[in-house]
Amino acid sequence: MRELDIAEVAQRSGLAASTLRYYEEKGLIASIGRHGLRRVFGAEVLDRLALVALGRAAGFSLEEMARMFAPDGRPRIDRGALAGKADELDRTIRRLGAVSRGLRHAAACKAPSHMECPTFRRILKAAAAGALEETRQAKTPRPRRVPA
Repeated sequence: MRELDIAEVAQRSGLAASTLRYYEEKGLIASIGRHGLRRVFGAEVLDRLALVALGRAAGFSLEEMARMFAPDGRPRIDRGALAGKADELDRTIRRLGAVSRGLRHAAACKAPSHMECPTFRRILKAAAAGALEETRQAKTPRPRRVPA
């Protein structure tokens, strides 16, 4: 097995050495030893870092990704988690597509004022309803403050 020191892993992966040390602390990668003060990794660390990059691009947290590796370092990817993340991304894409279409309409709208445009008013109403729904899901209910 070819050994790579931390500087070579950083150069080949495009990640800072500090990021590699952090990933090691989080259990995403593991060094196989040291040459002096420098960590040494097996060449397979580059594949593992590519999996981490893919997971990060998909929106998985580092903790979620750490659970996708068996103790021996082999991937044990939860297919259900992948499908769930794909569904989440599809919802985000649909929401962002609607926002993009609304912005394009607002940019090209011929109404004297955006507030006079019926389409823009519908976009505002939809945005407010969606924002309220997301807020309700993201926050836990708080007790109401009663004025003294």
